[in-house]
Amino acid sequence: MSVNKKTDNHWILGERGEIYRMPRNGHIYQCRVWLPTEKKYLRRSLKTTDYETAIIRGEKLILETHSDIASGRKLFGITLEELVDHYINWRTKDVGVEGGITKARLGTIKSQCRALLRTKSPKLRVAELDKNSFYDWIHMRRLDNPTISLVTIRNETATIGQIFSFAYREGLSHFPKMLFREIKISKGDIGKRDIFDKEKGEYDKLTSFLRSYVSKKECPDPEERLERNKIRDYIYTLSNTCMRTGELRQMTWNDVLGYRDEVDETGRKVCLVKLRIRKETSKVRNERTIIVRGGDYIKRLRSYSPYTEPDNLLFTNKTGTLQLGTRELYKHWDAIMRGIDIPDYSERKLSYYSLRHFGITMRMDAGVPIADVAYISGTSSTHIENHYRHIQDDMMVRGATRNITQSIEGRFQPD
Repeated sequence: MSVNKKTDNHWILGERGEIYRMPRNGHIYQCRVWLPTEKKYLRRSLKTTDYETAIIRGEKLILETHSDIASGRKLFGITLEELVDHYINWRTKDVGVEGGITKARLGTIKSQCRALLRTKSPKLRVAELDKNSFYDWIHMRRLDNPTISLVTIRNETATIGQIFSFAYREGLSHFPKMLFREIKISKGDIGKRDIFDKEKGEYDKLTSFLRSYVSKKECPDPEERLERNKIRDYIYTLSNTCMRTGELRQMTWNDVLGYRDEVDETGRKVCLVKLRIRKETSKVRNERTIIVRGGDYIKRLRSYSPYTEPDNLLFTNKTGTLQLGTRELYKHWDAIMRGIDIPDYSERKLSYYSLRHFGITMRMDAGVPIADVAYISGTSSTHIENHYRHIQDDMMVRGATRNITQSIEGRFQPD
């Protein structure tokens, strides 16, 4: 008997579908249903050798399939890559609109989609997936990247879930929700942010290196030196304002509301700047106005930038029409990190975003109230507490280990 020949076949539900067995499948019952809109048969294993059980499962499959057909769903349809393209095109329309997303958020979604297509074949048919296809996403991702953090994996599962909710609404998938194994993340796993090592003086090395990096001696070409100067002031502005990179890259001169000279606790003169972060450029979609250090760097940028009209971006490309390009930013970042002897910056995940974390850490270390740090950086007090807990711990240790003596009046005071 041929292993490819059907045996024990029966039409069920008024010949709306057929159950049968094939020797090559170990005589396990299969079911096939004709899809008139796609002009092909849907075939599924019923995972049983028992006839009565096969009848029940076959009828259920047929009814579910006809329900999907009636609602316009495609059961073969598109590939995973095509679904991702549809989803990205849909989310792109949300950029910059009320209740939508930022360009930076769209960039994150695209990055997460690239990870999805590395893990599963782009040519895989969506119809071949089910609600459990990404259940063990944590293990699948760590085969691709063993050092990936749990936070990143959890964020990716959220995006994948949104992709398949979109697919179901659009009739591109036959199940409404993707299931994932629960990912438990402790505060320790959220952990310390990737910042420059204060004990090793890495940020001091950075500032020292930048002085020579922008010098005429090191960079005689005027056009290249202009770009390096922008990079230097971009770095200083990030670390002083605690802004997100996307917020600063989209800031215009209209958002620079004024300057104020003050004297800090050490008697040093500082130039404060008042900045507006528009809600359409904010990750959390809330406008905020902040007064922060860094005014000197923004004044200096204005003095040499060719583009200082109110609607011009602070940090532009060479033509002044777009943001300073990602390629240029990371070309210089690589040169700077190697220049200060941090060749493993990629493994340590040190990036421009680390400057924001460094600024927040310095303010926490200086004893600035958490609520103030949260407002300046555009996040919640809970977020600051969770992600910068180590700073609070260090502060408590310093407080607990100070020498204390008791005065005659019974008051405690530092020794």
